[in-house]
Amino acid sequence: MIQVVLFLITVALAAAGFVWIADRPGDVLITWMGYRIETSFMVALLAVAALVVIAMIVWSAARAVLRSPDQVSLFFRHRRAMRGHLAITRGLVAIGAGDLRLARKSADEAARLSPGDPLMLLLTAQSAQMAGDRAGAERAFHEMTRHDDTKLLGLRGLYIEAQRRNDAATARRVAEEAAKAAPGLTWAGQAVLDDRCAATDWDGALQALEHMKSALDKNDYRRKRAVLLTARAQALDESDRDASRAAVLEAVKLAPDLVPAAALAGKRLAEAGDARRASKILNAAWKLNPHPDIADAYAHLRTGDSARARLTRMQSLADKMPGQLEGAIAVARAAIDAREFGAARAALAPYVTAPTRRVATLMAEIEETEHGDEGRVREWMGRAMRAAGDPVWTADGVVSDRWLPVSPHGRLDGYEWRVPLAEIGMTHPVIDAAPPPLPEPKVEVEQPQPAAVVAEPAAPAAAPPQPSAEVVPLRKAQRPVARPAPAETVIPLVRAPDDPGPESGPDGDQAPETTQASVAGPWERLKQMFR
Repeated sequence: MIQVVLFLITVALAAAGFVWIADRPGDVLITWMGYRIETSFMVALLAVAALVVIAMIVWSAARAVLRSPDQVSLFFRHRRAMRGHLAITRGLVAIGAGDLRLARKSADEAARLSPGDPLMLLLTAQSAQMAGDRAGAERAFHEMTRHDDTKLLGLRGLYIEAQRRNDAATARRVAEEAAKAAPGLTWAGQAVLDDRCAATDWDGALQALEHMKSALDKNDYRRKRAVLLTARAQALDESDRDASRAAVLEAVKLAPDLVPAAALAGKRLAEAGDARRASKILNAAWKLNPHPDIADAYAHLRTGDSARARLTRMQSLADKMPGQLEGAIAVARAAIDAREFGAARAALAPYVTAPTRRVATLMAEIEETEHGDEGRVREWMGRAMRAAGDPVWTADGVVSDRWLPVSPHGRLDGYEWRVPLAEIGMTHPVIDAAPPPLPEPKVEVEQPQPAAVVAEPAAPAAAPPQPSAEVVPLRKAQRPVARPAPAETVIPLVRAPDDPGPESGPDGDQAPETTQASVAGPWERLKQMFR
């Protein structure tokens, strides 16, 4: 609409100009080289306009003739570039489809038609990688590094090739060059960080982390920095306690739930005589992540305390997070040291029905220290062998007895506090793993027909089968699970909370007691009375 209005205004102005000139006629006289030209002003104006148009047409024609060689050359170059672009497109599609022959053919055609094109270099490198020609791929990547627009891509390719041939020095050099060229490049910064961590160069790792700060999420950056500061504090633990304490305190501020940082900060502050601040840090970490290392650091806040004082301190710590297994174990450990065996049993009582290995081991220690009952000790140790595992520091399938900042595969903050078999879906010990499902036994429990047993006591085939099963306690809040043989019925026993189970009788010998009153007749019950 605006364009229409502007067009109408332009036409109106032109018409007004012609009318104004027509209303004011005049004569134009030109004398040149003996010629005399006399005409009206309007005719002279139209003649000048016609001459200008003719001059423009002549200039355009001459310019087109003069530029025709360049235009022809440009046409052929454009046609060649289009053919090269199509060859690159076919090659990249062939690489994605896994067609090596078409990819190499397209790469050769693209190199002939579009030499120096960035996509041509990428196609050449990828087709060489696909064919296993590592030298050709590296040549293409080196060529990419000579161009500003493909330098980072070439460095990335050289880094991958160096990793494939296990050339750590070249990979490190290429990653550092890429990180220097683009500080926000994630893969380069991570590669430099991993290299510094593998060399335990924690100061260099902190510098590398600062360079890639802009490319990281805020929480991720804080966590990584806290882990690196904790590692640095551990490295300085023996040489410079003050620097170690400063580093670990900064780590606690960045990640209050980082267990190694909180435990080490508590120890260093306790050594410096600042037990109040150490208690505050350990209490906050315990509420976020109950852990044995925190409990151990909390137990030794004050040197020279008696065992009973440590027990009181552990009970106050456990009360902050009631119902936690780690708190119960910490209280039981402190109670055993203080020879308060009743308190130790009371702390472990909720967990003895389905104990973990640590719970069963502590119960065995209580039996040995309090009563010296070797039979009960053997029972609890046997249960410890079959019990569910406890969390440990685990990373990349490797178990460590202490926290490490880097996993065996070089991952920063790779160790996690968890049950090792939990990552493969195990919910119970391997030794108690359920066997393959058996055909469901066809046992008529609803109609046992005890009269047939009494009428024919001499017929062995008529006697009800004796059940034989191993009752295995599982985790808390689960019923005992039995392993019946085919065509048998098992009724689980009911255990006392502090009883290690029916594996042994009062004399320590194995004497399983299985009740079958629901399926056995009076004759069988009478025989059992004289056993």
